[in-house]
Amino acid sequence: MRAVVTGGAGFIGSHLCERLFDSGYDEVWCLDDFSTGRPANVAGLTHRRGFKLVQGDIVHGIGVAGKVDAVLHFASPASPIDYLKRPLYTLRTGAEGTRNALELAARNDARFVLASTSEVYGDPEVHPQTEGYWGNVNPVGPRSCYDEAKRYAEALAAAYVRERGTNAGIIRIFNTFGPRMRAGDGRVVPNLIRQALTGDPMTVTGDGSQTRSLCYVDDLVGGVMRMLGSDIAGPVNLGNPHELSMLELAEWIRELTGSTSGITMIPLPEDDPKRRRPNIELARTKLDWQPSTSVAEGLRRTIAWFADAPSAP
Repeated sequence: MRAVVTGGAGFIGSHLCERLFDSGYDEVWCLDDFSTGRPANVAGLTHRRGFKLVQGDIVHGIGVAGKVDAVLHFASPASPIDYLKRPLYTLRTGAEGTRNALELAARNDARFVLASTSEVYGDPEVHPQTEGYWGNVNPVGPRSCYDEAKRYAEALAAAYVRERGTNAGIIRIFNTFGPRMRAGDGRVVPNLIRQALTGDPMTVTGDGSQTRSLCYVDDLVGGVMRMLGSDIAGPVNLGNPHELSMLELAEWIRELTGSTSGITMIPLPEDDPKRRRPNIELARTKLDWQPSTSVAEGLRRTIAWFADAPSAP
C-alpha cells in the first residue's frame, strides 16, 4: 500500500509517517515545503525502503505519479506565530493546497483524511465542543486566516464527498503535544517547557484561567489511523477530554522539570479561546478510540525530549 502525507515533516506529520510504516504501508511519500516542518523530524525514516521525501509547496500541485491508496492532508502552518506571520499563505494552503490533495485522492479512488482543527469552533459558547456545534469564529480577526482556512477545507472535502463520491473523512484535532514540537513555535507546551528548562520566566497569557485539553501525539496518531481505516466522513473530534487551566499547566511543568522559574502573566492574544475541551463520544463509538496516555506521562516524555534537544528551533 502507498500513502501520501502532506506536511509529513511537521510535528504530527512525521509521527504519522512512522505509524503508517508500522501499520503495513509499503511506501510513504512525505511532502513538505519545510516552512514549518524540518527534515530532522523524518531523518530516522530516510533509511526505510519505500520512504520518499519530496520538498515542494502543495499550493502549486502535487507531483506524485502512480497508484495512491491514502492521502493524509496535514500541510498547514498550525501555530499562531507561523500563521499570523503568513496569513495569505495559510489561506492558500487551506484552499488550493486542499483542493490539490483532494484531486490526488479522487483520481486514485484513495481514502482521504483532512487534518482540521478545534479552531473551527473559535471561542466556543458550547462546552464541551461536539461535532454538531458550528462555532463562534471572528471571520476578520487576526486568527481568522487559520480558522477560516480550515473551515473552507472542511467545506471543500464535504463537497468532494457529495459531488464526486470521494472517500474523504474530516478529523478535528484538539491541542496535541509531544516530541518534535519546535521550541520557538509559540504554542503553550513548548514555550513553557523551554522557559522552565532554561530558568526564564514562564509566561502565561491573561489571568491563566483559560483552559485547553492536551492530547499526547502518539494517541492522536492512533486516532488518525483509525479514521484512515474507516469510511466515516466525519467530522470527528480527536483530543483528550482532560481539561486544565494554563496556570495549572505552567505549575505542573515547573514541578516536573524541577525548575525555579517564576510565572509571569502577559496579555491575552486577540480572539484567544477561553475554554477548549472535546466531546469524543463519536470517536469512541465509531472509531473505538480514546487517548490512553495521561497528560502527566506525556509531559514527562516531552520534557525529556526537550532536555536532550534544548536548542531545537
